[in-house]
Amino acid sequence: MTITEKILAAHCDQEEVRPGQFINARVDLVMASELSGVLAIEQFERIKGAKGLFDPRKVVLIPDHFTPNKDIKTAMIAKKVREFAYRHACLYFEVGRAGIEHIVLPEKGLVMPGDLVIGGDSHTCTYGALGAFATGVGSTDVAAAMALGEVWLRVPKSIKLVYHGKPKKWVGGKDLILYTIGDLGVDGAIYKAMEFAGDALAYLSMADRFTMANMAVEAGAKTGIFVPDEKTFRYVEGRRGENLFSDEDAEYERVIEYDVSQIEPQVAFPYLPSNVKPISEVGEIEIDQVIIGLCTNGRIEDLRMAASLLKGRKIHPRVRAIVIPGSQRVYLEAVREGLIEIFIEAGCVVSTPTCGPCLGGHMGVLAAGERCVSTANRNFRGRGGHPDSEVYLASPAVAAASAIAGRIVGPDEIL
Repeated sequence: MTITEKILAAHCDQEEVRPGQFINARVDLVMASELSGVLAIEQFERIKGAKGLFDPRKVVLIPDHFTPNKDIKTAMIAKKVREFAYRHACLYFEVGRAGIEHIVLPEKGLVMPGDLVIGGDSHTCTYGALGAFATGVGSTDVAAAMALGEVWLRVPKSIKLVYHGKPKKWVGGKDLILYTIGDLGVDGAIYKAMEFAGDALAYLSMADRFTMANMAVEAGAKTGIFVPDEKTFRYVEGRRGENLFSDEDAEYERVIEYDVSQIEPQVAFPYLPSNVKPISEVGEIEIDQVIIGLCTNGRIEDLRMAASLLKGRKIHPRVRAIVIPGSQRVYLEAVREGLIEIFIEAGCVVSTPTCGPCLGGHMGVLAAGERCVSTANRNFRGRGGHPDSEVYLASPAVAAASAIAGRIVGPDEIL
């Protein structure tokens, strides 16, 4: 079996499972933001006989999408989720004490290798970087899991993506996953498990791996997953699961191999994450805004990368640059390392952790005709604001360089 099949088999007490099989699987963690959470709460309260959560220690609610509350409507949504959390004594991380869900959960040690995690957000697949089966589900499924501790799933087929070689300077996880999505297409891995493998992964930090797992859903995948290695176990402080590897005779729908030494920094053009071009083919595209951070690239390694380019330089006078650390812990680390000072001296604004501008919610909504380079994960039409705005997806290095140049460029150009 593949690592995905082994995790699912273990969570439904079967010796083996096969792709296409339907299972009821135990969950180790159920997560929702205030937006998906308020819908899940409404459904949970309609379940007859549901007297409480199956295990309050395994249900997590994190307000992060429209927080801090941007208006009365979102304040009421957050209030309902907050009151439910207090009433049921589940895990709840208030604004100012946590951050963006997909950065906070691994940070808090709530996800471990071999776990099965579901969340009311499509990018729940982020936790696959730790060797967990993690997937986004609808709010009704979240409600059922909060009551029963189970989720109904079809075992996915797996696609093995093998990365060889040493990445070029400035090429990281964001570039590799954009290149992969450009190759597969946004529907190339629908309801599949994207299993990341190969010797090139040794060069990737955990931050890079979280980024890659986060964006597996942009190819339509049910999950993205890494087989845990020593780097993984150091991150989770030594906890090891059993059978957390894929058998040599495991069956894959496809095996695709990439030579990462040939991959340049990548940019996804509007209006699909698969509309990818290497930086050498981008051309002259002037921009109005840059966003560095969010759940895809808001870890301390990402901020260090951006700060290394912004130090001693200024944001282009025509550009607004917004830096969003992924969590309070990341924010504090950035303060202690002097990164926030670098950002502010360069002309950036630094925001509290929030998903706001990623979904065109607040803290950086785009007007008609504006262009933004973002380290986010999605660039559909209207995703960042006005339907006639444009979002270009890139790494923190490309985003920082572009903020300085006032147009989309790679780091080498500003250096």
